[in-house]
Amino acid sequence: MKTVLITGCSSGYGLETARYFHSRGWTVIATMRRPVAGLFPDSNRIRVLALDVTDPDSIADGIAAAGAIDVLVNNAGIGVVGAFEATPIAMIRDVFDTNVFGTLAMTQAVIPQMRERRSGTIINVTSSVCLASMPLAAAYTGSKTAVEGFTGSLAHELGAFGVRVKLVEPGYGPTTRFAENGTERVNGLIPPAYADFARPIFEAFAQPQATTQPLDVAKQVWRAAHDESDQLHFPAGADAVALAGPQ
Repeated sequence: MKTVLITGCSSGYGLETARYFHSRGWTVIATMRRPVAGLFPDSNRIRVLALDVTDPDSIADGIAAAGAIDVLVNNAGIGVVGAFEATPIAMIRDVFDTNVFGTLAMTQAVIPQMRERRSGTIINVTSSVCLASMPLAAAYTGSKTAVEGFTGSLAHELGAFGVRVKLVEPGYGPTTRFAENGTERVNGLIPPAYADFARPIFEAFAQPQATTQPLDVAKQVWRAAHDESDQLHFPAGADAVALAGPQ
């Protein structure tokens, strides 16, 4: 029986991915900063652990408690939407701390056991902002693009030890708590000088459109976890697939 550890499981993509793997017989270690009761069925194949990807001690404790991990899914992330000019550097550092350094720290923590076993898969969840440039998302895009570059390089580095590294790239998912968090961080980040530019963009995103659902992401994470080819990119959701083009 294989074990997957997933970060950011309190809602959205992480929660659905944890449920998806459990429903298919895997042991799931669902991590989140503040554990929430009642998210999963009672099962000896689901463990909920407190883990903050920005806290080295929390990471060390979580990895020690998890034991052997066959697949790591770096899903935890935060967003920010707004004019880059108006985005405080402290806020940008928070975004990079979770999205980039959190992913790097979690990955570094599991590499030794996977390298020694010469098996395992690391899956980093990024975004369709890496597939096409989008306005009012410069800081967030910077963080996710950093993860994409890191992942591509690491795939070569760890491939020599039988460890696979993959990217899952979700499209626009307004139904997730991540989107709500991003909306909270837009307050004050659209100064008057940008109002005319930003208005039609937000109006367009408010219209019905093809969007990515949590199950779309869960299915692509599952696919990436089982893929033994050299494929690196796994776009998730109809909009992301359209942006990515033929694979």
